[in-house]
Amino acid sequence: MLIDLRIYTFHPGRLGEFLKLAEAEILPLQARYCGTCIFYATTETGTLNQLIQAWAYADAADRDRRRAALWADPEWQRLGAIALPWIQHQENRLLKPAAFSPTKWA
Repeated sequence: MLIDLRIYTFHPGRLGEFLKLAEAEILPLQARYCGTCIFYATTETGTLNQLIQAWAYADAADRDRRRAALWADPEWQRLGAIALPWIQHQENRLLKPAAFSPTKWA
């Protein structure tokens, strides 16, 4: 299993707008292509204006195939044109859970 941890820092005042768009359009489209969403979360402490999301994939090839299909969808490109200017910084981490790690989302 591979966990794709994605951290987005938004320009002040834009995270709320993004969350509305994510709930209505972005997450449903991602779920169609990306499979298992472990969580969408916002930060309460530390760096503010952040959205953190985690997705579970079988392996790197599964992730690559699914994300390529997402990026090929014209609707994803439309949503990106709306939301990308709101993002100040992006970070991505691919995590491999330890063999003994609980995987209730899988």
